[in-house]
Amino acid sequence: MNQMLQDPQAQTSQVQTSKAETSQPTQTPPPVPQGPAPEHPRFAKPQRVAFVQACWHRDVVEEARIAFVKEAEARHLTHVDVFEVPGSFEIPLHAQILAKTRRYTAIVAAGLVVDGGIYRHEFVADTVIKALMDVQLRTEVPVFSAVLTPQQFHETEVHYDFFRRHFAIKGIEVAAACAETLLGLERLRGQVAAGIV
Repeated sequence: MNQMLQDPQAQTSQVQTSKAETSQPTQTPPPVPQGPAPEHPRFAKPQRVAFVQACWHRDVVEEARIAFVKEAEARHLTHVDVFEVPGSFEIPLHAQILAKTRRYTAIVAAGLVVDGGIYRHEFVADTVIKALMDVQLRTEVPVFSAVLTPQQFHETEVHYDFFRRHFAIKGIEVAAACAETLLGLERLRGQVAAGIV
């Protein structure tokens, strides 16, 4: 992630300067009309998803889970079981065991791997992502990752707020990817069974 966080005081002074430059009273823009919520395709068979969440920086990571569950419901993924593990390094083994049960049509992983100053956190993140890919290919159960490795993470309120919002966005994105992949696999498996492919 190559986004830089701005100093909130600098943002405040920019806003105050902008307001001072315009002598006209500010008006609130009219609300933008919202159309109906998009209608997402339904599955031929019920889908069950396992969401495996690391507890390290739980208050940040849980934003992905909350957003995922909400978006998943909108996409007709209503059976989501949540599992917690100590950290991201423990996610792949849980994912593999859950995939082997054949109870789940997809597994989603969420975690935050930060630089602890002792080891290169990129190695941990790389290991986790490769292991999740191995689980997916060995079991043919799709595995999705919201395991993120920020370039910079400092334990300040500004960074916590930024990454909470970022994880919420990632939760929505991973729910969309999960639903679309499961729909595609459902079609593909139907075509294979019918001898079309």
